[in-house]
Amino acid sequence: MTATTPTSDRDTATPGGTPALVVVAHGSRDPRALSTVRALLDRVRLLRPTLPVHLGHIELNEPLLPDTLAALGGEEAVLVPLLLGRGHHVKRDIPDMAAASPARTRVAAPLGPHPLLVDALHARLREAGWPTHPAPDHAVVLASAGSRDPESRADTSRTAALLAARLGVPVVPAYASAATPTVPEAVRALTVRGYRRVAVASCFTAPGRFATQCAAAAPWLASAPLGAHPSMARLLLHRYDRALGKGGESNADEGARGTARPATPNAALASRPHPAHA
Repeated sequence: MTATTPTSDRDTATPGGTPALVVVAHGSRDPRALSTVRALLDRVRLLRPTLPVHLGHIELNEPLLPDTLAALGGEEAVLVPLLLGRGHHVKRDIPDMAAASPARTRVAAPLGPHPLLVDALHARLREAGWPTHPAPDHAVVLASAGSRDPESRADTSRTAALLAARLGVPVVPAYASAATPTVPEAVRALTVRGYRRVAVASCFTAPGRFATQCAAAAPWLASAPLGAHPSMARLLLHRYDRALGKGGESNADEGARGTARPATPNAALASRPHPAHA
């Protein structure tokens, strides 16, 4: 998958125009989610004051994406999913909503995998108490929502590999739904291997049921959702720029960088000596 997916055969590069950035959030029943997303958009506006920035939700919260696009009329827009990997929403729901709108649109890649996402994950772990110099018995479970789509799971695994390279410890991807291992299963697997300090890195954009559920399974510390971290705002703008052809790399290229360290549960554990022998 490249970083941009045209959703209309109309050209989105009107000379002299500035296409709007439409951030596409999933939506949540947790009231903290909407306020978190709005804070993130405010940070994006501070970084690029002249850029029109709008919000649209796939479900559960207003404004819904079709309403946001309808309000734009025939204007140009780049839709950047506030989602952390490929899956049904990125591949079908968002493009279908865009194609049905009067706006001239294209859809950017999801936010992960990317080094800026890892920056935010690392920062949230440090805020939660992750040490500067982790010991040999430290490890991390990367908790994400989960998907039946194998490309979504591959994106999570690449993000875990990038985070493992950053931290220098095993990072095992785990899921709140639709995929395995679950977070408790990943924690148990690491504990059996002798990792006594297992942290849960919250790979969620905002608070919600899944984030709360995964954090509750942490035997040691759990990081906060990514929220309005500055790297998330920069990443949204990077995806916007990339969708307009202003340089950058494809989603696959970004995810492949620094991923020599395996991130699947068995491989991640096998790639590092047992703590007792370290």
